[in-house]
Amino acid sequence: MLTNILILLAGLALVVFGADYLVDGASGIARKAGLSEFLIGLTIVGIGTSTPEMVVSFFGAFQGKSDVAIGNVIGSNIFNILFILGLTAIILPVGITKENLRRDIPLNLLVSLLLVGIGTRTALGLGTENTLTRAGGLFFLLLFVLYMVLSFRSGKAQQDEEEPGAAAPTRKTVWYVLMVLGGLAGLVIGGRLFVNAATDIARMAGWSDKFIAITILAGGTSLPELVTCIVAAAKQKDALALGNILGSNISNVLLILGGSALIHPLSFSNITPVDYIAFLSGGVLLLLLALVHPRRLLGRGGGALLVACEAAYMTFLICQL
Repeated sequence: MLTNILILLAGLALVVFGADYLVDGASGIARKAGLSEFLIGLTIVGIGTSTPEMVVSFFGAFQGKSDVAIGNVIGSNIFNILFILGLTAIILPVGITKENLRRDIPLNLLVSLLLVGIGTRTALGLGTENTLTRAGGLFFLLLFVLYMVLSFRSGKAQQDEEEPGAAAPTRKTVWYVLMVLGGLAGLVIGGRLFVNAATDIARMAGWSDKFIAITILAGGTSLPELVTCIVAAAKQKDALALGNILGSNISNVLLILGGSALIHPLSFSNITPVDYIAFLSGGVLLLLLALVHPRRLLGRGGGALLVACEAAYMTFLICQL
C-alpha cells in the first residue's frame, strides 16, 4: 500500500510539471503559427492529454473488456466538463466565443448524443444490440479526421480573439515544440503511474471493472486535463483550457472509442441510464450557461454548478456499491 501511495505522488508530480511546460509551449506555438490558443488547446493539447484514455481503452478493447473501454471514456468526459471545466471557471471565468457557441460546443454535444444513441439502440427500437461495431468505429474515426481538418482551416483564418494584442514570443519555435513534447511525456508517464497505482488500490478493495473504469480510471486518465486546465487558468489562458476540454472530449469519443471498436466491438450493456444522463448533462449545461450569461462566459457560479453535478453523480455511484 505504501509503495502505491509513493507511486501516486510521483505520478502527480510528473503531471504537474508536464502541464506547466505543455501550456507554455502550446501558447508559444499558437503565437508563432498565428493560430488561436483555443485551436491549439482543441488539437495538440486536447489530443495529447487524451493519450492516457487511449492507452486504457485500447488495452481494454484488446482484452475484450467493453466496460473498461467505454466506462473510461464516458467517465472521463463527465469528469472533464463537470469537474475540470467547472473548477477552471471557479478559478478564472472562461470566455466563450461566437465560434465556440456556433460550432465547438454544439458539436461536442452532438458527438455525445451520437454515442448515447448507439448505446440505447434497443430501447429506441433501432436495433437488436447496443454495440459500437467495427463499421461504427471506422465512421467515428472518419468524423474525427474531418473535424480536425475543418478546425485547422477555420483556425488559420481567425485572429486570436482571446488576446488580440499579445506580443510575439521571443524563443525559437523548436524550443516550444520541445516544451510541448516534454510536457506531454510528463503528463502521459505521470498519468499512467497514477492510474496503475490507483487501480491496484481499488482492486484490493474489491471494486467492479465498471466502477473502477468510470471513477478511478476516468479521474486518473483525466488528471492531465485537470492539471493542464488549472495551470492554464492560473496563467490567464482560459481559451486554451476550454479548447483542451472540448478537444479531449471529442477525441475520447471519435478517436479513442472509434479505434477501440476497430480492435473489438464494444458492448454498452452495463452502462446505466444515470450514466447517460450525467454524460449528456455536461454538454447541455455548458451550452445553456454560455447562452444565458450576458457576456458569454462560463462564470464562477456556473462552474460551481458543474462541480456540484459531478459531486452528485459520484455520490450516486458510491451509494450503488
